[in-house]
Amino acid sequence: MRRKLLLLLETGVVLAGLLLGASAWKIHSALVQPLNIAQEQLLDVPKGTTPTRTFYRLEANGVIKDAFWLRVYWRFNLAKQPLHSGEYRLQPGMTVEGLIDLWKRGEMVQYSLTLVEGWNFRQVRAALAREEKLDQSLDGLSDSQVMDKLGHAGVFPEGRFFPDTYRYVRGMSDIELLKTAYDRLDEVLAKEWEQRSSDVPYTGPYQALIMASLVEKETGVPQERGQIAGVFVRRMAMGMLLQTDPTVIYGLGDRYSGKLTRAHLKESTPYNTYMNAGLPPTPISMVGREAIHAALNPVEGSSLYFVARGDGTHVFSDDLDAHNNAVKEFQLKRRADYRSSPAPAAMPETSSTPTEQNGTQEAKAAQELAPIPAASPNTAPEALPQVPTQDPAPAGETPEPDANAAKSSQ
Repeated sequence: MRRKLLLLLETGVVLAGLLLGASAWKIHSALVQPLNIAQEQLLDVPKGTTPTRTFYRLEANGVIKDAFWLRVYWRFNLAKQPLHSGEYRLQPGMTVEGLIDLWKRGEMVQYSLTLVEGWNFRQVRAALAREEKLDQSLDGLSDSQVMDKLGHAGVFPEGRFFPDTYRYVRGMSDIELLKTAYDRLDEVLAKEWEQRSSDVPYTGPYQALIMASLVEKETGVPQERGQIAGVFVRRMAMGMLLQTDPTVIYGLGDRYSGKLTRAHLKESTPYNTYMNAGLPPTPISMVGREAIHAALNPVEGSSLYFVARGDGTHVFSDDLDAHNNAVKEFQLKRRADYRSSPAPAAMPETSSTPTEQNGTQEAKAAQELAPIPAASPNTAPEALPQVPTQDPAPAGETPEPDANAAKSSQ
C-alpha cells in the first residue's frame, strides 16, 4: 500500500510538472506571437477596461490567439499593474509581449491642442469642441456653468487660461485640459507678479492680467509690448482715456463684422475705453507670458500715443500734434499692403482656427476681418460684467475718434 501511494505521488508530481511545463510553453507562445495585422492600427482602451477584456477583444478581432493564457500570465505576473486608458499604437511585426510592454510603460498615443495668444474664450471652447479625441463634457453648458464645473464659480472666464500647446490622450476630458490651462495661467501670473516693477498702478494681479490682454491685442511685435504697456500706464496716471480699439471690438461681440466705425467708438458698452475711464472690467483675450511681463514692467518714457506703421510696428508720439501727423502719414494714406500688425505666420497644428480682431495679433491669427464668434458653442450669449464706478477722464485731452483710421487714437 505504501509503495502504491509513493507511486501515485510520483506520478502526480510528474503530471504536475508536465502541466506546468505545458502551461509555461503555452504562455510563452502566446507572448511571442506577432500581432496579426498588416498595417499600423490604434488600439483604444476605454476607461475601466481590464486587460482580460482587452485580450479577448483582440482575439475576437483576429489580432491575437490564446487570450486565455495571456489572461493567466497577467494574473500571476502583473496583477498590480494598471492598464491606463487611451490609445496604443500597434505596429506590424509587434509581438504581444511588445504590446504588454507598451501597457506597462503607459505609452499611449498623444494628441496636442494649441491655444493661441489673443484668443477669446469663445474661440477656446470652439477649439476644444473640435477635438474628437477629447471626451466632450461641456456641450450645452453656459460659460458660467463651465467655470462652476472647473471649481471656480463666479469667475469670469475671459483671459483666465494660458495659451500653450497641451498634450492629451484619448479619453481625457475637455474639462481636464481646461483645468490644466487655468492652473498654468495662475502659476505664470503669480511668478510674474512677484517680479513686477515697484511702481505699477495695479491693485492686484487681476488688473495686471487685464492690462496684459490689451497689450496682447495691440501688438504682435515682442519688443513693443513694454512700450505699449508704458503708454497705457502713463495715460491712466494722467486720467486720459485708454482709447484702444480691441476693447471696443470685444464689447461689440458678434455685432463686429470686421470694420470699426465712428458710431462703434461712441457706443456705450462696459468695454468701450473711448467712453469709460481706466481699465475694462475683465481681460479681453488670453495672454502669453511676454504680455504679462510687459504689463508688470512697462517701459519708461514720455509717449502717450501710438499708431500702426503698416508693417506690424508702431510710431510712438509724445504729444497730440506729432500723433496726428503720424496718423496722416501711416493711416489716412494707407498703402495697398498696409498691415497694423505682422503678416500671418504659419498656423500651429491644431484643429482650431484663430480669429483676427481689428488687425491685432495677425501673427497668431489667420482671418484678418472675420468677426468674433457669436457665442460659446451651443450656448446663449451671457451678460458681460458691468464697469465699476470710476472717475471720468479730464475733458479735452484726447482727440476726436477717427472711424476711418483704426488704432489712430492711441
